[in-house]
Amino acid sequence: MNNSWKQIRSNLTNQTFSAGLVAAIFGFTGPALIVIDAANSGGLSHNELISWIFSIYVFGGLFSLFMSIKYRQPIIGAYSIAGAVLIAGTITVFPFQDIIGAYVIAHTLVFIFSITGLVDKIMKYIPTEIVMAMIVGVLIHFAIEMIQVIEVSPFITLTTITAFLLSTRLLKKVSPVLIALIVAIIAISITGDFQLAGIESSFVLPSLIFPTFSWGAILSVSIPLALIIICVENAQAISILKGAGYQAPNKAISRNGSLFSLVAVFFGAHSINVAGPMTAICTPEEVGTKEGRFTAGVFNGVFMITFGLLSSLIIPFILAMPGLILTLIASLAMLGVMMTALKSAFSSNSFQMSAFFALIIGMSGISFYNISAPLWAILGSLFVAFIVEKEHFVKRVYL
Repeated sequence: MNNSWKQIRSNLTNQTFSAGLVAAIFGFTGPALIVIDAANSGGLSHNELISWIFSIYVFGGLFSLFMSIKYRQPIIGAYSIAGAVLIAGTITVFPFQDIIGAYVIAHTLVFIFSITGLVDKIMKYIPTEIVMAMIVGVLIHFAIEMIQVIEVSPFITLTTITAFLLSTRLLKKVSPVLIALIVAIIAISITGDFQLAGIESSFVLPSLIFPTFSWGAILSVSIPLALIIICVENAQAISILKGAGYQAPNKAISRNGSLFSLVAVFFGAHSINVAGPMTAICTPEEVGTKEGRFTAGVFNGVFMITFGLLSSLIIPFILAMPGLILTLIASLAMLGVMMTALKSAFSSNSFQMSAFFALIIGMSGISFYNISAPLWAILGSLFVAFIVEKEHFVKRVYL
């Protein structure tokens, strides 16, 4: 431990500190609003919302600290944004306790797959194109709502979107979602829609939420969430780490993420996993030496834990903002995820027909037999792939 502390101090630079902070700010802004929006749509209580926020940030921060220090790599822990959107689509169908039970099953599956070596086989038999197209289908309503809220308040919406676009173009090292949020707060203050006077903020302890189990929730949540973590979140971050020259500990990332998750779920967390976009912020050469960039992960972990601990004091201020702002910022936060997913789904010549079916089934929001659209998107597209694109499986898994 003393040796780790010495290495952290020796690599304490403005660059590693800033990278850790910027990655954390990314996690504080749009992704947090997605969770809040999901909790509101599911009718969760204030305490359940606080527990959810507390658990994903505190345990995500602990995962960053543990993995970055142990493996001397900037392995940044957080939670699955796509998974949060998946939950937003199912939390209105099942009781929250059933959703928690589905989380337990999902992370148990990830743990089993990680220790048995089945992760690589799953990634071969469940094409990334299909999973990515399903994600776009589930997320697309955010982009549509971003346009629809123009009717509600053209001034706030267009000002915020313009700020996002300009900062994307001109401010390469600052999160455009953060700039958009700041501009949105200024805009709603000008219009008088943001009233701080009635806000009551007090410290609330997270509460334990005990799971119940239902086949509908397990099929609708557990399987899609496990596939998202394995085929999207972990695969993306591992590719980023390898691209930066690290020997990414693939099995340890899946195994330890599932173990952290299996504790965090009892406070409402849907997942604790390595975060691709935040890992990308902490891995470039400008962050520092290859051996020292792990310090950015350490700082990120500290910031994440702090935000989680103070969430009960911060969330009331966020909830005081008009609903259209939560929708707008959450939508802007999803743009990068959707564009990356679209590119991954349709940029190759493989599984194009099945990926298209995954997209439209995910968009449909279809739900029957107590199974919602995400799993039907995967099952339906695999059915299409085995009929129309079987030769692509032959190439991929050498059947």
